[in-house]
Amino acid sequence: MKNSLLLISLVLGNLLAGCSTEKEHLITIETRHGTMYAILHDEAPKHKENFLKLAKAGRYDSTSFHRVIEDFMAQGGDVFGKENLPEEEWYTIPSEFNPNLIHKKGSIAAARQGDNINPERRSSGCQFYIVQGKVYDEITLNTDMRKLQDAFMKYIQLESKRNLKEKYSNLYKREEYDSLTIVMLNHKEEIEEFLNVNLEKRKRPEQIKAYTTVGGTPHLDDTYTVFGQVIKGLDVLDKITSEKTDRADKPINPVLMNVNVELLDKKKIAKEYGYEFPEK
Repeated sequence: MKNSLLLISLVLGNLLAGCSTEKEHLITIETRHGTMYAILHDEAPKHKENFLKLAKAGRYDSTSFHRVIEDFMAQGGDVFGKENLPEEEWYTIPSEFNPNLIHKKGSIAAARQGDNINPERRSSGCQFYIVQGKVYDEITLNTDMRKLQDAFMKYIQLESKRNLKEKYSNLYKREEYDSLTIVMLNHKEEIEEFLNVNLEKRKRPEQIKAYTTVGGTPHLDDTYTVFGQVIKGLDVLDKITSEKTDRADKPINPVLMNVNVELLDKKKIAKEYGYEFPEK
């Protein structure tokens, strides 16, 4: 009996020791605006492995955030362009969509070519973007905005809706797009009833929770691979997306990056950066 208890104690001790020494890679992305700290998700193993390989080799260093759009994202990491690699060497990675990995603020996702030439939605082998996005209300999240806009345009062609059409036109001319959205949403129910259409596009509970609090870019979910998360330094992201840009959304004053990798205990990362690792 005594030996059995000793054996159980040893087993439990080993398990606890294993948990306490479990490690994870901490990514640091250094810019002239400051440093962002991030972790990569095990749920996207091919993307994680590829990013770590490029970062450890120093290949991301001196690349830039070459496309930034405020309230949307900052895209960078064009290793292939920096190294002047021939286009036939620009490899891609199979998509790794996961319903638990969404485009909330701070998410790191892989850039890719459009569906028309990339129907498999394979990711770029180097370029990534960091989500800024914005906060949404629940009714907007649960509405198919493209369908609503199409239905609204049909609706305001009615002679009885002349005043509504004029209101829409004035807002459009003034580029008050947020107000346009509010107007369309305010008429959603009557449009559904009159045109006999369903304009709902229900989001998952975790999406609603994230996008109504921290914000993000929900329309990219399940179509672009999310593989990481910034856990400190979102203020740096906000500064990057506030940069003045040219017509191609490229910062006029380049925002270069250096990317480093450090293997740390998960407990240390959780304590220092307030990040809660998902349970396995």
